[in-house]
Amino acid sequence: MSVDRMSAIPDPAGPRLLLVDGHAYAYRAFFAIRSLQSPDGAPTNAIYGFIKMLEKMRAILKPTHVMVAWDAGLAAERVAQLPGYKANRPATPEPLEVQFPQIQQWLVDKGYASWSVEGTEADDWLATYAVRATKRGWETVLASADKDFMQLVQPGIFLFNPGDKLERLWGPPEVEAKTGVLPHQVVDWLSLVGDAADNIPGAPGIGPKTAAELLKRFGSVDGIYSRLAEIKSENQRNNLQQAEAAVRRNQAMIRLWTHLEGGLDLDGLQPGRSKTEALRESYRRWGFKSMLAELLPADGGQTTLW
Repeated sequence: MSVDRMSAIPDPAGPRLLLVDGHAYAYRAFFAIRSLQSPDGAPTNAIYGFIKMLEKMRAILKPTHVMVAWDAGLAAERVAQLPGYKANRPATPEPLEVQFPQIQQWLVDKGYASWSVEGTEADDWLATYAVRATKRGWETVLASADKDFMQLVQPGIFLFNPGDKLERLWGPPEVEAKTGVLPHQVVDWLSLVGDAADNIPGAPGIGPKTAAELLKRFGSVDGIYSRLAEIKSENQRNNLQQAEAAVRRNQAMIRLWTHLEGGLDLDGLQPGRSKTEALRESYRRWGFKSMLAELLPADGGQTTLW
């Protein structure tokens, strides 16, 4: 599909799968809406923001299928390679933690697929489903601001970045504009630069711009290390040489897994019928008057909001 960057996102010609990182969007909602509580004083800011963001994405993207994936621990293989992997992340705020189960229940009641497996990361499930959908000839949109997902961009797989005010689909041109490299080079680019968000150190002195320049010249990490003598800067050569083991490790850490086994059937990701009464009860409990009003009878029924 070609994307006209000056127009609205076109309707899908066939199946379009929207894949959402649940924790990332819940965090985004929690910090975007600082204070919102239910009538009994429980925090609801993440719930409200998550619902609004997901429904807005569905209106913009018009997916035929939707799945929200959740982190359920760290991949043991990555922790074994780097014990400090993601160890720099602060604990989840308790007011957010208590909202996760309610968001997940809302997804179920709304008819959306919600998925997690103990000891796995959402990113790997999202990558796996993107590849599965591509093999079926579907179009996939990964909704995330996480730069790791840029490695997956290819014909039929796009990003929808919540931080992009243009509300466009990102293909290879947008990835290159953001990073200086093409999608197939993103793993190597991040391996050289490192990923502070995941506590993965890169090669000393190699920033994003330098890493992009090196990859444009040599094509890949393998190309860089096979032609290290061609780098004129002695400092760069020495830094890269000393960091080779770390860079090679980073490649394995950063490359998303695309062949996880099991999970929900692709056809089962088509949104089902909403459980109206369950949603009505939740909206009352949370104090979401506008959402509750949308569920009220359209024939002038006298159902009360409270």
